[in-house]
Amino acid sequence: MRRRRLGATEFEITPIGLGCMQFAGPGLVEGFYPAIGQETVTAIVGAALAGGVNWFDTAEMYGKGASERALTTGLRAHGVKPGEVMIATKWTPTLRTAASIGHTVGDRLAALQGFPIDLHQIHQPVGSLSGIPRQVEAMARLCREGRITAVGVSNFSARQMRTAAVVLAAHGLTLASNQVQISLLHRDVERDGTLRTARELGVTLIAYSPLRSGLLTGKFHENPELVRKLPRVRRLMGGFSPAGLKRTAPLVAELNAIGKAYGVSAGQVALAWLTGFYGDTVVAIPGASKPRHVEESAAVLDLELTERELDRLAGLSPARS
Repeated sequence: MRRRRLGATEFEITPIGLGCMQFAGPGLVEGFYPAIGQETVTAIVGAALAGGVNWFDTAEMYGKGASERALTTGLRAHGVKPGEVMIATKWTPTLRTAASIGHTVGDRLAALQGFPIDLHQIHQPVGSLSGIPRQVEAMARLCREGRITAVGVSNFSARQMRTAAVVLAAHGLTLASNQVQISLLHRDVERDGTLRTARELGVTLIAYSPLRSGLLTGKFHENPELVRKLPRVRRLMGGFSPAGLKRTAPLVAELNAIGKAYGVSAGQVALAWLTGFYGDTVVAIPGASKPRHVEESAAVLDLELTERELDRLAGLSPARS
């Protein structure tokens, strides 16, 4: 599958990247995924590189720099040099002013251990003590200073995206991306104007939770007992209730049927739908806690569904997430 341009930047990225939240280590993320050690992180990063993945998404919030350090440690272990892959990270706005963006960029660069911030994102549109325009102004300043290359946002609405784009345009810059939840079980971007606005502005949508926390892999439908082993927060947020499994069963059955025809898994078909149905506007960042997870995700780069298959899956997708 050919690479896609990230917004109007010069970065050409694979439709599948690697989300690095699982690299956070002990702490908040353990409420969703078990902590993994550096040896496993390095193996996961190696599997991503071997599969052709050329970009990685991390964040300050993921272990207060632990994910950033684990990622770049893994990259260096595989001989990757700064500039050879694209790295996206995020600033945490909670109870901070916009000035924090400039004050903490040095911490982000230190955690990335010599790798540049190719894409710096505002992690969420709420929680800051400063408004969105001031936050975006601070990001633009870092671009002018050459400390970051491109500006992105996360979880922004269509209106908030427009606000960010206007502020950046005043500095001769463009909004590169908006990271939002998108999957066959979460298609709000089609209804709330986010997809339409992204296309109008030339913004790339980065889809997180593209497999809805694993629900679209089908393994929990095949063996519902596995649900009990999941962290409670992940069960509640992912739709792993008996009713949720029943509601999504027809869709998962079709994912399995299409996967059987291609010799791939249901999860791989779900990712191929995501990177195919929306055209070049959407890229995805599935996470991985084991090398085989990213091996499966990377293999989707060679999988292209037919228009008929894309539409059939869309038709089976629940009307509301």
